[in-house]
Amino acid sequence: MIISPAYAQAAGAGGAGGIFGALLPFFLIFVVFYFLLIRPQQKRAKEHQSMVSNLKKGDIVITAGGISGKVTKATEGNESVDVEIAKGVSVSILRHFISECRDKDGRVLSGNAQQNQKAK
Repeated sequence: MIISPAYAQAAGAGGAGGIFGALLPFFLIFVVFYFLLIRPQQKRAKEHQSMVSNLKKGDIVITAGGISGKVTKATEGNESVDVEIAKGVSVSILRHFISECRDKDGRVLSGNAQQNQKAK
């Protein structure tokens, strides 16, 4: 059997659409991953950075290890804060190891709530 040149050319012309059609699912998967995983993670990272940079003396914090304490010394530009975990026991903790900031009632403060409380 001999294939005519007209069929071969038609198959080649359809190949360009086939590449786009083959890459479309990968593009759609990337878009879904961006909106469901990447974007929310970036938002949480910005909120955590804001919370950590706004720490001040007297804030109640929870560390990444689960230790609760009160900030006794937090100077701007310093990478660590001093946290009193028991009466007379103070430890120095790196800012990025602080996972939560709570109010005096024990409720978790979000970035905006923490800034509003500091304004009072």
